Amino acid sequence: MTLRVVLADDHDLVRVGFRVILGAEDDIEVVGEAGNGLDAVEMVKRLRPDVVLMDVQMPGIDGLEATRRVVDVAKVVILTTFDREDYLFEALRAGASGFLLKNASPEDLVDSVRVVARGDALLSPEVTRRVIARFSGNEAEKPLHRPPELTDRECEVLIQLARGVSNAEIASELFLGETTVKTHVSRILTKLGLRDRTHAVVYAYENGIVAPGRS
Repeated sequence: MTLRVVLADDHDLVRVGFRVILGAEDDIEVVGEAGNGLDAVEMVKRLRPDVVLMDVQMPGIDGLEATRRVVDVAKVVILTTFDREDYLFEALRAGASGFLLKNASPEDLVDSVRVVARGDALLSPEVTRRVIARFSGNEAEKPLHRPPELTDRECEVLIQLARGVSNAEIASELFLGETTVKTHVSRILTKLGLRDRTHAVVYAYENGIVAPGRS
């Protein structure tokens, strides 16, 4: 299956570079490009791509507001040159499925499209640490919350998700098959009304399900 991508960035050279990198892949097609936030929203709603690579600072409306308007249509990866925590957390709250700096390698750019398209988390170890620090605060002193919707096993899987580990690693840790882990992850997302694994990580820390140094 070919993954359809829209590029949203107000710098022509950036879009050209991304288009060249992604166009070299057999399973990825750039189907549209937008130079401002309003055009990006219109294009995404019209073309309904699998993934949007969205710049933060654009004319019209910025990438964060554009993300809020299209997350019900496509998965969004926020791309920025600004390594700022306020962008990171606002992007996640807006519904973005990932966050990538523009100085990432071409391989990371390509991987971001594939990872987000299949519903996996796109949070680097550095970003995951920031999420932990930001959303947990001093929660280590409080009792951990257990969502009543989840079974004990699903809670265990969610805790592992919050640590940023893969399905294979979860399977090994909990002595489960990978297919069983995938089923648990799908049920967790459905029961909690979460879009993808990235938002499962945010949910877990924001709601005190896990905290640094505790499981």
